Amino acid sequence: MEYHLKTPVPDEDIRKLKAGDLIYITGTIITARDEAHLKALELHDEGKETPVSFAGRGVFHCGPIMKKDEAGKWQVVAAGPTTSARMEIFQDDFIEAFKPALIIGKGGMGARTSKACIEYGCVYGAFTGGAALLAARGIKEVTDVFWLDEFGMPECLWVYEVDDFGPMIVTIDTHGANLTADIAVKINKNRDRIIEEMEA
Repeated sequence: MEYHLKTPVPDEDIRKLKAGDLIYITGTIITARDEAHLKALELHDEGKETPVSFAGRGVFHCGPIMKKDEAGKWQVVAAGPTTSARMEIFQDDFIEAFKPALIIGKGGMGARTSKACIEYGCVYGAFTGGAALLAARGIKEVTDVFWLDEFGMPECLWVYEVDDFGPMIVTIDTHGANLTADIAVKINKNRDRIIEEMEA
């Protein structure tokens, strides 16, 4: 199935998605990699607010290339996804704390993220690696930036308004499916079978 979502995405719209669905998103997405995740969680633990709300929005694992135009406004040059496995160790805590509707990245995520997606109503959307220019075309406006001086361009929070940003494949849904993990299990089974046949 193909779905076109608009932020803030209602919980019922997220929970109807299934692994393998194709999705596009319109509205607000926010880039966040390792440093931004850790900073946001630190603020949460201290009872402080983050400078932007993640609730019902997309969180994009991305370290974009940005430039300012002649008017001094930020423009996206390239916005390819970062390998999401880097965020696995704290993605579940982030989902619990901030309730994003969608995590966007590449390469899939693990069991901790899957469990949080089930419990808190979030999906993981895999964006094609190496398609940084395609991603940039879906971004219509840079509305804000936070922690730029502290973390630099790739690691700070960029707030984007997007229009039919995608396509992304749902690889983790709220029903317990994790396509990346399922494929890994099949690969391991096939590997073991081949080894057994070679040793026979």
